[in-house]
Amino acid sequence: MSAQEFRNKIDVIWDKFWAGGVTNPIAVIEQVSFLMFARILDLQDTRTEKMAKRLKKQNVEYIFPEKKQHLRWEHFRQLPPEQSFNVVTNELFPFFRNELQDRTPLAKYLANAQCLISTPALMVEAIERISELPLEQSDLKGDLYEYMLGKLSTAGIAGQFRTPRHIIQKMVEMVDPKPTETVCDPACGTAGFLVATLDYLNRTHSSPDLVIEDDLGHKHYPGDLLEPYRDHINNHMLNGFDFDTTMLRIAAMNLLLHDVQSPCIQYQDTLNDKFAENFPKESEDYFDVILANPPFKGAINADGVDPVLRRRVKTTKTELLFLINFVRMLKVGGRAAVVVPDGVLFGSSRAHLAVRQMLIDENQLEAVISLPSNVFKPYAGVSTAILIFSKGGRTDNVWFYGVANDGFSLDDKRTPLPEFLDKDKKIPGNDLPDLLTQWKERDAKQDSERTAKCFFVPVDEVRKNKYDLSYSRYHEEAYEEEKLGEPEEIIERMGSLEKEISKDLNELKGMLG
Repeated sequence: MSAQEFRNKIDVIWDKFWAGGVTNPIAVIEQVSFLMFARILDLQDTRTEKMAKRLKKQNVEYIFPEKKQHLRWEHFRQLPPEQSFNVVTNELFPFFRNELQDRTPLAKYLANAQCLISTPALMVEAIERISELPLEQSDLKGDLYEYMLGKLSTAGIAGQFRTPRHIIQKMVEMVDPKPTETVCDPACGTAGFLVATLDYLNRTHSSPDLVIEDDLGHKHYPGDLLEPYRDHINNHMLNGFDFDTTMLRIAAMNLLLHDVQSPCIQYQDTLNDKFAENFPKESEDYFDVILANPPFKGAINADGVDPVLRRRVKTTKTELLFLINFVRMLKVGGRAAVVVPDGVLFGSSRAHLAVRQMLIDENQLEAVISLPSNVFKPYAGVSTAILIFSKGGRTDNVWFYGVANDGFSLDDKRTPLPEFLDKDKKIPGNDLPDLLTQWKERDAKQDSERTAKCFFVPVDEVRKNKYDLSYSRYHEEAYEEEKLGEPEEIIERMGSLEKEISKDLNELKGMLG
């Protein structure tokens, strides 16, 4: 079956849920995730059974105990609709909530699972469609889940929203994570940055002759050269935190379907005063790389904020607190690429200034990348930028780049546009490939003009401007002198124009007379 046919099956599942009354996109994905978990648990027990039989092992512990075999996917999917519906809603979901704790690492993502499927007909449809998905094919299952996540079109209650995958991809490429490093997204949402990191490692660590292309033109990279690092990748490398349990489940499923066997996705608000208590190792000087697009809610309750963060900056603005926290979580020399609202770049409050001073004077602020104002449509129209920095070190110059077009229209539809800018027809294209190229070649172009898309600004100039990091503050527009012609030519054209106007006026008078 082709990749497009599998995508069509996702579309059918989506439509069936909507027709069945489950219309919140996040709720649809959550319910599909629960059922995917159920099938994956059954597949794991099937593999364990085959291994035990092959090795002639006795007393093997399974996820589903002997008295719960009827809760396995391949059992209840064979039952009549009413019976299958009752088994799933009245027995399987309570089993998820109450009896899985010591049987699988996935249990923590199912602790408060609730079934929203209200009819036997919808349950059977969902079970049959999910049974058809290639959950045993590592090269397809993760892509299909990401395709489903692409249907999200609403922001969360805390201002979080799904970061466009092409933006994430460029951020990962610019930071260039290595398979020996630890990577974290402290506000991970659906784990887009972590999945993109894994995809990047697969792309850069695959034998060329093993790369395959599907019918949609998408290349699949086996990551065969990552085998020496597989245990680290599966159990330690990719870390995510979030305080939304629904997002945690979706993030865990996303990583699981991308073959990360033990997702390090934790329930925790990393701005909260309990973060250092619950995760003392991870909360300070621990990660090599941080990739994030933290929520831009505006302000949070000061009582619950970690006092260590509040001592650095007296603010309740999440975008500022997160930046302080990212620096704390990185080890010295660790690097970060994070999305921030434009207000962080030029805000005049004491807190805004203090955060920018910290990034520049105590660390190495490497780049400020201005993004188009509607890049996060349809979730929000907020203007944003990407900051790239390293913990410690020294800032001598700050590299600026202005992304005018990201390859998609800047309306709610966000439809793909032609790849390159046609200067004659003024067709917007895609600056992101050039962004990556210029980033890699930046040290060889220190003397670039301020009229270019990218340029360096000496740190002393930034300091003189009250640490303002706005791209528009330093970018200079290139103006071309318009040639109007010689005075005699201009007078002659004016005379001709006057004659034409006079002729038209006379014709109008004749029509009125």
